[in-house]
Amino acid sequence: MARPTIADIARRVGVSKGAVSFALNGRPGVSEATRARILEAAREMNWRPHSAARALGGARAEAVGLVIARPASTLGVEPFFAQLLSGLQARLSRQQVAMHLLVVEDSAAEIEVYREWTSAHRVDGFILVDPQVRDPRPAALEELGAPAVVLGGSGGPGPLSSVWADDREAMLSVVDYLAALGHRRIGHVAGLPGFRHTQRRIRALRDSAGRLGLTCAVSLPTDFSDAEGAAATRTLLSRGRARASAGATRPTAIVYDSDVMALAGLGVAMEMGVRVPDELSIVAFDDSVLTRVTHPAITSLSRDTFALGGQVAEVLLEVIADPGTRRNVKTATPRLVIRGSTAAPAKTV
Repeated sequence: MARPTIADIARRVGVSKGAVSFALNGRPGVSEATRARILEAAREMNWRPHSAARALGGARAEAVGLVIARPASTLGVEPFFAQLLSGLQARLSRQQVAMHLLVVEDSAAEIEVYREWTSAHRVDGFILVDPQVRDPRPAALEELGAPAVVLGGSGGPGPLSSVWADDREAMLSVVDYLAALGHRRIGHVAGLPGFRHTQRRIRALRDSAGRLGLTCAVSLPTDFSDAEGAAATRTLLSRGRARASAGATRPTAIVYDSDVMALAGLGVAMEMGVRVPDELSIVAFDDSVLTRVTHPAITSLSRDTFALGGQVAEVLLEVIADPGTRRNVKTATPRLVIRGSTAAPAKTV
């Protein structure tokens, strides 16, 4: 069935197309009785404004865009993104603003979506996630003149507004805690190496080695999937127990960049007969219900991800209302919640 047009509404009501345009856009030029008849006809015909026409008229799309360049298979099991999306939509819905979500292959495809959606006026602004090293996306959005907010980043100056937490400070709090327990061999199952937050966490562990007297501080990047998290854990736990001079010492503690990978690591430890927490302590970023229902429950860096999503949406709505606005909002650093997966290392490990 063809999409109804202004001309179709005009024919049904028996008025000019100009009168229909005045009525639909809330402009003077028609009587209230005629306006009511036109609006009723538009409702009955399920008329919706065309995005190109809205763009030409300067009307808002009442929607924002979130384009994610990650494997769709990993997003499907990520509690972090489920909570983030819930928080975003809850805040946007209060102003009847929709969210368009699209998963793409890489940053080039993401930028192309930005261009297409901006040109078609499908959205009023964008949420950019997973800031990258030498990231081309902020400059592309700035060139398009599209209102946008970055979730993450370092808090330094940039072309776009941002909402961020200090990933380095969070990682340091974990390493300091493990060192206080007596751990000197710490592994890190990291996320994608091109992400800024991954690099900050890797550097935080590496920089702590001399300060805390660590004999092993190694990070293994992954794609955030449970499969790669498990594989990285096997690699770390297969290292020799007492060959520090050869750089192959098995860690007594492992920090995971997501709770999904932490659960996969816990399974691998059980598979290899490594007792948690007696022989291996485990800590996860992105605390979720998954870390609390397993045994032992997993020590985690916790934050209110639902509230974080709402905060990002709030800043984006402000930027859309005033495109000249630049906000740099630092959120609370995730706090360490101690559970049963961490303890002092056994003397014989």
